[in-house]
Amino acid sequence: MLRRTIFLISLLFLCLFASIAPAQAQIPPAKQNPLIPGQGAKGTAGCSTTEASSCTEAAAKILPIVMGSSPLEENLRRLTDEIGGRVTGSLEMAKAVEWGVGAFRAGGVDVHTEKYTLQVTWSEGDTRLELLGPVKFPVRLKATGWSPATPAGGIEANVVDVGYGSEDDFAKAGGLVKGAVLLVHSDIGSTWADLFNEYLRPPLIIEHAVKDSAKAILWMGARERLLLYRHTNSLAGEIDRIPQAVLAREDSVRLARTIAAYPGKVRAHFDMPNKIGKPVEQENVVAEIRGYEKPDEVVILGAHLDSWELGTGALDNGCNAALVIEAARAIKTTGLLPRRTIRFVLFSGEEQGMVGSFEYVKAHRAELDKIRAMITFDAGIGRVTGYSLGGRRDIEAGVREVFKPVESWGANNHTYDASFGTDNFDFMLEGVPTLVANQEEANYLPNYHAASDTLDKVDMRELKLHTVLAALTAWGIADRPEPLGKRLSRAELDVLVKETGLDQQLKLLGYWDAWQSGARGRKP
Repeated sequence: MLRRTIFLISLLFLCLFASIAPAQAQIPPAKQNPLIPGQGAKGTAGCSTTEASSCTEAAAKILPIVMGSSPLEENLRRLTDEIGGRVTGSLEMAKAVEWGVGAFRAGGVDVHTEKYTLQVTWSEGDTRLELLGPVKFPVRLKATGWSPATPAGGIEANVVDVGYGSEDDFAKAGGLVKGAVLLVHSDIGSTWADLFNEYLRPPLIIEHAVKDSAKAILWMGARERLLLYRHTNSLAGEIDRIPQAVLAREDSVRLARTIAAYPGKVRAHFDMPNKIGKPVEQENVVAEIRGYEKPDEVVILGAHLDSWELGTGALDNGCNAALVIEAARAIKTTGLLPRRTIRFVLFSGEEQGMVGSFEYVKAHRAELDKIRAMITFDAGIGRVTGYSLGGRRDIEAGVREVFKPVESWGANNHTYDASFGTDNFDFMLEGVPTLVANQEEANYLPNYHAASDTLDKVDMRELKLHTVLAALTAWGIADRPEPLGKRLSRAELDVLVKETGLDQQLKLLGYWDAWQSGARGRKP
């Protein structure tokens, strides 16, 4: 295995050298080198030209730094194995912030933290579901994140199967919903679309359940082999409207069969003593390499540092938090300085509805006109195929230029979709150009938010390749002579939101009123 890895890395260097060598012959003399502060004379090459490019030289320097011996793996081991799962508001999250600060400093990168207030903290108690008859068997389950607790002593009620929770399903259940614990079905999730749907379906089902006076909701797990995972249907950092839990799939399917065999007779005692805490101060970790020509213009490379706690948050999103730190270290180690400032941000509160990045955007609203791009990695270690550009076709050509030195890697295939789901969200709603890494599913979905999301799932070679791409993207956009793209006006955003279908997502997920009023996103 080691010999094969060495061979592949050697091959990688050869391919890169072959693509870079012709361009290096055209690099200007040292006295006109655009990579040295104060020497960016008119006509010097940048990442948006077909002449000798600073991206070409940056790629040649970044690649051996990242692919060689580095602190990346040890940093990630400490975060996952030693700190573990990191729920925002927890002691583990505070340790993760210290980890991030220490790792940036060890890489020679200036770093600080920025505080905000998380309105409520949450942790799961001893969640139990006991079937009272006529058939009894153990049921394994976990509370959904930010679910309210059941009343003291729990809930005793009939369990009513409402299928997939459609209008027709609720109509068929009729008056049985009132006072009941509801079982909602799911399909096995195996694609990004399935995961996306796991967030888009619940809001209307929860609305029905609350309106019809149900007492709680049990969601059928979308994974097999009794794998338990943490889901959340609260996407604004607030405690949800009704107690909810995710059941192990095999147990919930068995429960559905039992309800079908004994209609109206299956009863259960559901006890979920979740712990709800007061507002607490939280932090985002912010590091920076200042630009030599336009230091007040900023390119952000970010990932979220928090995770759910059943596993150790390796794929989601520890590997990419470590990637951001390693990208900063690699750029710093090259000795190259970009025209614009590159800012590296580890956000907290992402799993509660992008709370930390929303608070960052609010705190930095005065400088949003000068944030030239926000780049996000948040999908494990599946092969990067390109970026989702948030509906911005105008920035594609610039991104393609940045990736020219690594064209053979197959990562220059970009999409124009715009969606919720990670820390680019509020930057996108403010009109800032955003890039979210599109990645193959790999082993991300089977381990998503689950007890199995651990360090052994991380392919370190793939993570290093992603780090090269991330560092090159940030460098290339920061070093372009011209901005990648403008900040969109509210009128332009209204068009983009409609054209991309983002308006329907905002409505389904409860963000629409905040968008319309300007409480979230660029003000009308």
